[in-house]
Amino acid sequence: MNSKSKVPQIRFKGFSGEWEEKKFGELAEVRRGLTYKPTDVNDNGVKVLRSSNILDDTFVNNKDDVYVNEEAINIKYIAEHDILITSANGSSRLVGKHAIIQNLRTKTVHGGFMLLVSSKNPFFLNSSMSSSWYNKFINKYVSGGNGAIGNLSKNDLEEQYIYVPETNEQTKIGNYFQHLDKLIEQKEKKYQKLRQFKKAMLDRMFPKNGVATPEIRFKGFSGEWEEKELDEIVNRYDNLRVPISATNRVSGNTPYYGANGIQGYVKGYTHDGEFILVAEDGANDLKNYPVQYVNGKIWVNNHTHVLQAKKDVTDNGFLKFAISKINIEPFLVGGGRAKLNANIMMKININVPSEINEQTKIGNYFQHLDKLINLHLQEMKKLKNIKKASLEKMFV
Repeated sequence: MNSKSKVPQIRFKGFSGEWEEKKFGELAEVRRGLTYKPTDVNDNGVKVLRSSNILDDTFVNNKDDVYVNEEAINIKYIAEHDILITSANGSSRLVGKHAIIQNLRTKTVHGGFMLLVSSKNPFFLNSSMSSSWYNKFINKYVSGGNGAIGNLSKNDLEEQYIYVPETNEQTKIGNYFQHLDKLIEQKEKKYQKLRQFKKAMLDRMFPKNGVATPEIRFKGFSGEWEEKELDEIVNRYDNLRVPISATNRVSGNTPYYGANGIQGYVKGYTHDGEFILVAEDGANDLKNYPVQYVNGKIWVNNHTHVLQAKKDVTDNGFLKFAISKINIEPFLVGGGRAKLNANIMMKININVPSEINEQTKIGNYFQHLDKLINLHLQEMKKLKNIKKASLEKMFV
C-alpha cells in the first residue's frame, strides 16, 4: 500500500503520521465459544449469548435467553465491553455480525458458534470492525455462498492485518463512536416508545369491537359512536387517477403516489386537496395496510384508491387513523397480488363520533403524534448517516 492509504481522511486535532499495520491478534485476545449438550441447559444457570443476541454493531440484547449448568463451563466468563462475533450460522450473511457487550447483569459466556474479542480499546476496535477492511475480510474468509453455511475462523481473524493509530488516538476515536452510538440508541428508544404509545392510544381512543364508546375521549364529548359504511362518509375519486411508467414521467415537484407511498416527483397533478390514499393492490405489508393522509397537489397512479371525507360528515384526519385500525386482510381478493376492490372497500363499516369536532380533535392528536415519531425517525437516520460517513473517513 502507498503512504497515502495509511492516513485517514479525517482525524482529531493533534494527531498526525501514518497508521501502523498490525495483526488483529496483537490488538486483542480472541476466544472460541462454549460447546454444551442439551442436557446442560437449565433455567437458572450461566447465561449463554448466541447470534440471535446481536442486533447490530452496537448492541447486544438480553432476549432469547439460554442458560447452562455452571458445572459445564470450561471457558472464561464474558467481561464488560468484550466484543461478540458470530463465527458460524445457518446463513453466511449472518457470519461476522458483531457488537460490543454492555450492562452485564449476570455471569455470561458465549456459545460455540461465536467468537469473543477482548481489547484494551474495545470501542475503537468494534468501530473499526464496522469499516471497510472488515467487510472485505469477511467476504474473503467466510466460506459458502448465499444461503450456505459460512464460517469465521479464529486463526484467520487473529492473522488479519489492520491499520491502527497510536493508543491515545485509538481512545479518542473509540470515545467518539461510543458517544455517537449512545445518541443513536437514545433516539431509537424514544422513537420506539412513541410508536408504542401511539398504538396504545389508538386502542383506547377508538371503540373496541362490539363497544359503542372508546375508553378515552377528549373532555366535552359524550354519547355513542355510530357504525357507518365507508360509502356513507367518503367520496371516491379513483376516476381521476393516471398511471405513468417510470420512463415516461417528467420530473417535477408533485409527489407521485403508488400503493406504498411516494414513488417519485413529476410535473402536473391528478388531485388537489385533502385525501386519504388506500392501497388497491401491490401493498408491501398486509398486516399494516398502507393508508396515507395527503394534502395539496398530488399525482396518483392506479394502484391506490383516493378517498375524501364528505363535507360536514367526516374529518379527513380522523378518517386516516380510523381506516388504519381496520384489519384489511379479510377484504382482499386475488392470489399473489392481493387486491382491495373498490366495491368491497366502500362497504367496510367504520365507527365514527356523531360530532365532527370530536373527529377533528382525534385526527389532529394523532397527526401531531405522527409528526413527533417522524421527527425522531429522521434525527435517528441523520445520526446513522453521520456514523456511516465517519466510518468511511476516520479509518484506513
